[in-house]
Amino acid sequence: MTEQWTTQDAARTLRRPTASDDKYSRGVLGVRTGSDRYPGAAVLGVEAAHRTGVGMVRYVGPERATAFVLSRRPETVAADGRVQAWLIGSGTDAAERSADETAALRALFAGEVPVVVDAGALDLVPGRSGTAPVVVTPHASEHARLREAAGLDASAADRAEAAADTAAALGVAVLLKGAETIVATPSRAIRRVESPTAWLATAGTGDVLGGILGALVAAAQPKDAEALAPLAATAALVHGHAGAAASAARDGGPITALDVAEAAASVIGRILAQADGAH
Repeated sequence: MTEQWTTQDAARTLRRPTASDDKYSRGVLGVRTGSDRYPGAAVLGVEAAHRTGVGMVRYVGPERATAFVLSRRPETVAADGRVQAWLIGSGTDAAERSADETAALRALFAGEVPVVVDAGALDLVPGRSGTAPVVVTPHASEHARLREAAGLDASAADRAEAAADTAAALGVAVLLKGAETIVATPSRAIRRVESPTAWLATAGTGDVLGGILGALVAAAQPKDAEALAPLAATAALVHGHAGAAASAARDGGPITALDVAEAAASVIGRILAQADGAH
């Protein structure tokens, strides 16, 4: 199955809060990202999660990154605790990861809540133990390394087929980033999301995408990799439209990752409003 993901599809996936909701029922996202070398990744992911409408963000990371996160978003809870989803790996380097941090990240896969895996934590996915639902968010070179680790042909030319192979081999949902984002599941279902702007090809936008996806996953609390895929496709769509909106606000000019994160809330509002108008 191959499907082009649309704003109408996204509207059915987005969760609108009700009068009976509180910050816990709206979803709590645990974020374990950033490093002393790349603290900005933590800031961008946390900012994007808040702008996407999650009930709470718990940030667990290095002291320097924590200070930056709290300076930008003081409503973030800088303490471990119960969460409905995890976002890990953005702004980290597997080669510099401590044994204690590796053990802590591996333990997340043994839990019950879904895990969004980016960048410096992708190496932990092959060979992981546990049943936590997992979605990975590689770009092209990261995907090639992931395929190699899974015993697959790292030079496969067809992006969609390659993503589906990776998903099936590893038992995860795959969000393969690019001008056309591919989302694939272990059952080989494929969703395609076209980016409306090439200005997104700039540093930090992948960290923003991770935050958007983490927030959607925390709100929905999916139980398996198949259920993660619509959320991943929606995150990619919101991310792309937020990039386009941020550029439009600058007369079609260039944007920064923080611009994209800030635009996510308005994009989500418009998608939901359009869905209301269609009924």
